[in-house]
Parts: sequence; C-alpha cells; structure tokens
Amino acid sequence: MGPGCAGVLGWLLLVQAALQAAGGRPCDARDFGHGSLVCACSATYCDTLDPLVLPAPGTYIKYESSKAGKRLERSQGSFQHNTKTPGIEYNLVRVPMASTDFSIRLYTYADAEGDFELKHFNLTEEDTRMKIPILQAAQKVAKRPLSLYASPWTSPVWMKTNGAMTGRGTLKGSPGDKYHQTWAKYFIRFLDEYAKYNLTFWAVTAGNEPTAGEIVFYPFQCLGFSPEHQRDFIARDLGPALANSSHRDVQLIILDDQRVMLPYWAQVVLKDPVAASYISGIGIHWYLDFLAPIDLTLSITHHLFPDYFLLSTEASTGSYFWEPRVVLGGWDRGSKYSHSILTNLNNYVTGWTDWNLALDLEGGPNWSKNYVDSPIIVDSSKDIFYKQPMFYHLGHFSKFIPEGSQRVGLTVSKKCRRCDLEHSAFLRPDGAVPRTLARSLALGFIEATAPSDSIQTFLWKQPA
Repeated sequence: MGPGCAGVLGWLLLVQAALQAAGGRPCDARDFGHGSLVCACSATYCDTLDPLVLPAPGTYIKYESSKAGKRLERSQGSFQHNTKTPGIEYNLVRVPMASTDFSIRLYTYADAEGDFELKHFNLTEEDTRMKIPILQAAQKVAKRPLSLYASPWTSPVWMKTNGAMTGRGTLKGSPGDKYHQTWAKYFIRFLDEYAKYNLTFWAVTAGNEPTAGEIVFYPFQCLGFSPEHQRDFIARDLGPALANSSHRDVQLIILDDQRVMLPYWAQVVLKDPVAASYISGIGIHWYLDFLAPIDLTLSITHHLFPDYFLLSTEASTGSYFWEPRVVLGGWDRGSKYSHSILTNLNNYVTGWTDWNLALDLEGGPNWSKNYVDSPIIVDSSKDIFYKQPMFYHLGHFSKFIPEGSQRVGLTVSKKCRRCDLEHSAFLRPDGAVPRTLARSLALGFIEATAPSDSIQTFLWKQPA
C-alpha cells in the first residue's frame, strides 16, 4: 500500500466519520460501461445508509442491491398469514507483518544480518505513518471493536535458505534451532510494537500461503513450509513463544492458503497433540476453489476437527492472468463475492476477508505489478473514490450479520431450478433475524421476488 493510496484511505475514513450525522444519502451513480454502476464519493458527498432500526413486530425490512443500480436500497413490508451506524461495519481486518506484493518496496522489520536477538527490530514508516493511523481512525468510528489478525509474507532474507524474499525458500535449519526461535520471536516483537499504539490483535496466522515458498521463481514475497514443517515449528517454537508472552490470548491460525490443501494439511498439523494445543483455527484462500469442491474440503475438515474455526483469510477478483484488473461497475465480481461468502458460511466458515480495502485505478500500488480489483477504487487525480458492486455485496453480510450471530436452518418451500438461488439465515445476538430470502415461520411468510442479478437481505425481530 503506497503512501498516496494510504493517505486517501485515511481521508476516506474521516469522510465517512464526518458524514455520520447526515443520515442516509443515495448513491451518486456513475456508469463506466461495464454492465453496472459505481457510487462516486468525494470530500463533500458520499452515499450512506440510514441508521439501522429494527422494524416493529409483524413487519420486516429488506435491503436490496442489483445489477440494475440498487445499492442496499431499503424497503419495508408486513408478514402475510398462511442505533446510528453509517457504513457497512467491517470488523475483521488482516494486517500484513511488514511488506507484501501490495507494498511499494521489499522490506522486513529485522533486515540486519545475523540479528538473532532482534536488537535492530523496528517498525517502518509504512506502519507508523500509514497502517497504524488508519487502524486507529477505524477503531474510533467502529460500532464494535475491530478484530485484527496479522500475517507475515516472508522472514528476513538472512534467515532463508535461498537468501531472497522471493522464489523458492524456507527457514534455514530445523524447528527448535536459533533460526526458528528467532522467527517465532519476530511475531512477538511485532505484537509488542503495535501494542504500544493501543492496537491489540485477535489472531495471527503462521504465514501467508506457505506453499508459495515451494515454487521456483515465485514472483513476490513468500516463505515455504510443508504441513509437517509448520506443525513442528508451531509445536517447538511459535506456540510456546505466544504462550509464554503477554500475547498468550492471541489465536493462532494455520494454513492461510488455498482450501485445496484441506483436509490433508489440517490432518498433518492437528493430529499432533502438542501443535494442536496452540492452534485455534484454519485459514483459507479462494484462488483455487475451482479445483476444490467445498463439501470435500471445508465440510470434511469441519467434521474431522469441529473445535477449530474455519476463516476465509484472502480473496480478490481480477487476479487471474486472463482477466482485466480493475472493472469499474463490474456486477459479476460482486456476485462472485456473495457466492463465495454464502457457500463458505453454509459450510462452517465463520468469517470472510477481502485482500484490499482500497486500490488505485490500476489495481495497485503493487511493486511486482500483481494488480487486482478492489471494492473501493481511488482516483486520486480527481480526489474521488468509487464504491464498486463488490462493496455493496460485502455490505449485505458485514452490515447485518454481526459477530456472535449463529447460522440457523432455512427451508425453501419451492425450489427454482433455473434461477440458481443461493441463501442463508442467521440469528443475531440482538434477536433479529437477517436472511437472504424468506422462509415460513410462526409469524407467517414473506412474499418476495428476487430479480435476476440481485442480492437481498431481510431482517426482522423474533417474537418474544
């Protein structure tokens, strides 16, 4: 994330905060000829939602977004018989530990050769001038505390077998030695330094995409681990380091890679009782989902290891080489998001994380030119940002399904075999029920039509 983009992100957060008191505002629609619309935001105007107020018993409210141009459009209805919170309430934030491909340079926090004591460990200006202020600003306007989790892409090069941040390489030595112990200590130092800025973490992953570091000529930062290597590193180094630190309550997530690796990766790591005792969850990415049927990966893994949560830790569109990178107003990309979220939630996944909060018109900054699309696209030359259909698809979940919600059964009385209808239902902690489509219940039923290329959220109170 480059300085220019980060500056606009901070401005974006402040603009949204400044508009809190203004109530709901409609989308300033712009059509770039890609089949749907974006909503333009500037320093003086941005669309927002009305404060969320649950409807009276016997009525429901519906929020709908569509390819035709609706963006979280609210309507209200009644069952037939037979608080102020603007924004879409993101609350799960993945924070890179040092650089990624979406940095403008390659760096770690301990680049001094042979610094096993990490005496020269330091955060960089990317942290102190960009990431940390943005996270602090987000915390101030968030309705609920943010759940931060951290992921490293690579260790310092002097710890690696190939002496480079990119390409095929893993940690030197073996678990339990000074290289692995220092790498575990690196996690603790990162958590220590962010805590000085009143930023505490809910979780860390053992490393971003460990299989990438097994690929010759891999083009950006990586650190290779096999499941056996990750298991032993956690059992002998990372697990004890966390347990014996002031961050002992931080959750540890394994894999953080493609779900095609499941259930094998989980079986190797979690069947070791020592490693398993330090682990809380399993992270998955979506890029090879077409090779990994969900019932043969996520569902099996859940049933084998029901005490460990599943979390989607990365997704982005425009990442395949044959795709255009940024498509302003691309409705299909929003549909890919909601399809992934629905199928994941319906198969025991507890949360879903997008790769980038915002990118520029090119799909960067990105030092390796690995450009992708994003829910928010910033045009800094015009002092404007565009809220893509992806943003509103995400909002149908993040706004209405808060942490602590429980998925419940949903029965569809009549299936549409040609319309490919997807759905899920949840019971919120406040007793409200958000559902993507209607079901019969004691109150009655909702008679509704779901237009093609649309997503709907229904919300109502359960009877006392």
